[in-house]
Amino acid sequence: MMRATLWKLQARYSPYLFVSPFVILFCTFLIYPLGRSFMLGFYKTAGPRNQLFIGFDNYKFLFQDVLFWVAVGNTTLYVIMFLSIQIPLSLGLAILLNSTLVHARSFFRFAFFSTHLVGQVFVAVMFAQILSVRGGLVNGLLSLVVGHTVQINWIGDPYLARVSLVIASLWLSVGFAMIYFLAALQAVDQDLYEAAEVDGAGKWSRFIHITIPGIKPVLLFMILVGIIGAFQLFELPWVLFQQSTGPANAGLTIVSYLYVTAFQGGDLGYASSIGWMLVLIVLMIVGTFRVFGFGRDV
Repeated sequence: MMRATLWKLQARYSPYLFVSPFVILFCTFLIYPLGRSFMLGFYKTAGPRNQLFIGFDNYKFLFQDVLFWVAVGNTTLYVIMFLSIQIPLSLGLAILLNSTLVHARSFFRFAFFSTHLVGQVFVAVMFAQILSVRGGLVNGLLSLVVGHTVQINWIGDPYLARVSLVIASLWLSVGFAMIYFLAALQAVDQDLYEAAEVDGAGKWSRFIHITIPGIKPVLLFMILVGIIGAFQLFELPWVLFQQSTGPANAGLTIVSYLYVTAFQGGDLGYASSIGWMLVLIVLMIVGTFRVFGFGRDV
């Protein structure tokens, strides 16, 4: 009787026992922080212990905060510049390395993809040296070309700082997108190209009417992932500009503003409202894809 009862209890509760580690970790490191940050958005804080309930005042001030809109503008400009170069460049590399005319394709595929493996902090430190005013590789090469010393302040100038950030990001991510496009290109039915060639279609016509529709789901996926990732940008500009927001706040992104507000200013409540506004922006982007029907192809 006792053994039958134990077997019955084991059959009923053992699934919960096996699932419990995941549930505990999920609640501890995801659900609780999300709930806590949502509640903090309604408080003004001075450190973790001094809290004053102010309702929606953090969100009201957010719409009047000049620095927040500078961060939004910088991030949006970065997204536009980054994707307008990354997507065509990655697709072009994928088409090139998918061609049988290129030798050692496996080597070049790995070479381009390997830049994605090093991480944003490493890339930021490397490009800080490459773009250094004195002794930097870029200025050194330009000096050899023009025949005299060139000292362009790539990181210290507000406009060039944004360009430098985009260049560093492209070096890191072009190979990553290339692999996705390469897989998509190899999945396109080759019979379609042969039939189009027989009908007299040129290379450009085949690209527009066969390649683009064939890789459309991956293309939209990479655009969406690129937008979301760009809005979460933090480590690369923060390290590139030596733990600052860059010259004239040129490197100030939404996440870096959140970090400065929370851990340098000590206002965790206002930082939480910035974080939830970022969540809202990302959800609006995803919702836009769904409204216009792009989500069905991703």
